[in-house]
Amino acid sequence: MNGRGKIMKFLEQVIERAKSDIKTIVLPESTDERTLKATAMILEQGIANIVLVGDEDEIRQKAGGLDISKAKIVNPLKSEKFDEYVNVFYELRKHKGMTLEKARETIKDPLYYGVMMAKMGEADGMVSGAVHSTADTVRPALQILKTAPGIETVSSFFVMVVPNCEYGQNGVFVYADCGIVENPDAEELADIAISSAKSFRHLVQAEPKVAMLSYSTYGSAKSELTEKVIKATQIAKEKAPELILDGELQADAALVPSVGKSKAPGSNVAGQANVLIFPDLNCGNIAYKLTQRLAKAEAYGPILQGISKPVNDLSRGCVAEDIVGVVAITAVQAQG
Repeated sequence: MNGRGKIMKFLEQVIERAKSDIKTIVLPESTDERTLKATAMILEQGIANIVLVGDEDEIRQKAGGLDISKAKIVNPLKSEKFDEYVNVFYELRKHKGMTLEKARETIKDPLYYGVMMAKMGEADGMVSGAVHSTADTVRPALQILKTAPGIETVSSFFVMVVPNCEYGQNGVFVYADCGIVENPDAEELADIAISSAKSFRHLVQAEPKVAMLSYSTYGSAKSELTEKVIKATQIAKEKAPELILDGELQADAALVPSVGKSKAPGSNVAGQANVLIFPDLNCGNIAYKLTQRLAKAEAYGPILQGISKPVNDLSRGCVAEDIVGVVAITAVQAQG
């Protein structure tokens, strides 16, 4: 199969899975032309139910000839749930100095209102970022939603689909963390690894083989940096002994069978890794962008993980088709 076919296959599989158990996804950037075009496509294909947050007249005017008739439109200022959401948000954040007045102003923001809908069971997830920054998209989720059971660290990952690649799961990988946790300690890095393995299994539907990456393999170098990865590997193995996980491994030892055998003999991950855990955000972010640009890979993310309801980010350079893909991924995450 050529690279483009593989990419389509991954997305097509995700879309078909989304259609099999329809979820409700909030799109708060409701006057953005790409968002509205994506809404029409999602509804036409039956991928998810869509909630648009904003003024109904303005949304319908911006939609023009697009058929968004099946979308639910919610205006926070007119919603009967508004006061309830304000009170819940105030209770969640009062220990941080939140006042009722400030909570009322905050919940008027479509992004905060959308995440509150997910928290209160009115929706299953949210997708934003076509207009807003990653920080603006992620902040409401971190403030409102709880972490997933057994996980204390909210992190993010990218699904990387690399054309003409014999490594990973036929060229499909999860890279983490590439967007949220700047300099994880060993405990946080272990959480990122465990969450990423779950995300890979759920989205890619294959057995995760997790490599804890470093510039050292099996003690070939020693420093504070390598010790953190070694400790994180130990913690992850203790917390999730069922996982196929190993480290510390250099990238070539993790990916290339011949190098893995030479540098890490006996490892059940070396030369077979499909989940790559980077020691910090510098490494993860640089690696995904290099893979995307130099290997012409498709990068889906950053996708949040370790959180009780899925909230996902878009690139501000995205097109409507990208939004459709991320909504499908979010819906499949929500299926659990």
